Amino acid sequence: MTIPSFGVGTFRLTGQTAIDSVRNALDVGYRAVDTAQIYGNEAEVGLAIAQSGVARGDLFLTTKIWTANYAADKLVPSLRESLDKLRTDHVDLTLIHWPAPGNGVALPAYMAALAEAKALGLTRQIGISNFNIALTREAIGAVGAGEIATNQIELSPYLQNRALTAFLQAQGIAVTSYMTLAYGKVLKDPVLARIADKHHATVAQVALAWALQLGYAVIPSSTRRENLSSNLLARGLRLDADDMAQIATLERNGREVSPEGLAPVWD
Repeated sequence: MTIPSFGVGTFRLTGQTAIDSVRNALDVGYRAVDTAQIYGNEAEVGLAIAQSGVARGDLFLTTKIWTANYAADKLVPSLRESLDKLRTDHVDLTLIHWPAPGNGVALPAYMAALAEAKALGLTRQIGISNFNIALTREAIGAVGAGEIATNQIELSPYLQNRALTAFLQAQGIAVTSYMTLAYGKVLKDPVLARIADKHHATVAQVALAWALQLGYAVIPSSTRRENLSSNLLARGLRLDADDMAQIATLERNGREVSPEGLAPVWD
C-alpha cells in the first residue's frame, strides 16, 4: 500500500473542534491526517500540526480538490492555497473529491491538472474519491497506470462494495474506506456486538479491523480523545474466518452519502 493504513479523518470538524481532534490524534499516535478543501478546516488542521510538535516529515497529509476548482486554471492555484492554510510546501496525497459528472470540466482535463500538481511537487501522490469502476478506468487512462494511489470510497459492514474494491485491488489502487462506522449505525449491530464481546473489543474496533483485514486503509474521526485512542487498537485486533464470514452477511447497500450532481452511477 502506498498510503498509511490508519489515519484520522476531519470531515464535519471545524474551528476549535477540528484543532483539538487533530492535536489529540497526533498526541495518541496518529501520523496520517485527511482533510479537504470543502471541509473548511485546512487552516485548523495546519495549526494543529504546527502546535503538535510532530515533524512534518513524520506525517502523511491528504487533501481533496473541490469541484469548483477542477478547471485547468484553478486546480493548481487552489492547491497552493490549501498548502498555505496547511502550513506546508506539499501534501503527500491530493484527491479529486467527487467525479461530478456534467459540472463542465471533463474528467481527462481535471486529471491532467492534478497530474500537473504532482509534477510541480505540490503533492507527492494523486488519487480519486467516490469514483465508480467506469470512471476509475477513465482516470487511469487519463494519467497512466500506476499513477492513481487510491480511491477513497464509502465502505462499511453495511456497504461492502465488493465489485469496486475487487477492481481497485486488481489494478493496484489502494482502497481507502471512509464512513467505516456508517455514521455510527454499525455500533448498534448485534452481530458486530457479539464479535466484539468475543474479542473483548469495541464494535468500532471490530468494524475497523474488518476493513483493515480486507486490505483497506481507514480514516475514522472522533472529537473524543478516548475514542481516538480506542480506534487505534483496531490495528492489533485479528478477526477469524468465522468473524469475517458473519460480517460479510451484513451487506445491505447501506449508502450514507450520495450527493446529487456529484456522485456517479454507483456500481
